[in-house]
Amino acid sequence: MSFYDQVEIEDMLFDPDLQIYTFPCPCGDKFQISLLDLLDGSDVAVCPSCSLMIQVIFEPEDLESVATESGLQPVSVSA
Repeated sequence: MSFYDQVEIEDMLFDPDLQIYTFPCPCGDKFQISLLDLLDGSDVAVCPSCSLMIQVIFEPEDLESVATESGLQPVSVSA
């Protein structure tokens, strides 16, 4: 799989209402990945407007606090 870039999760914006992380795409839209996808072990954020993808770099432990704050049950994740 070919990625446009690798992005640290700390550099992405989290929308607590939609429970998604976003990051600006060069096409003008935003890469998106849901908190549930991250908790399921996915690390690929896609842009809905073009074919670009980024790899999200994160530590599974970092998601536990976000999941708890969002009302989700933390689960064991291996990225």
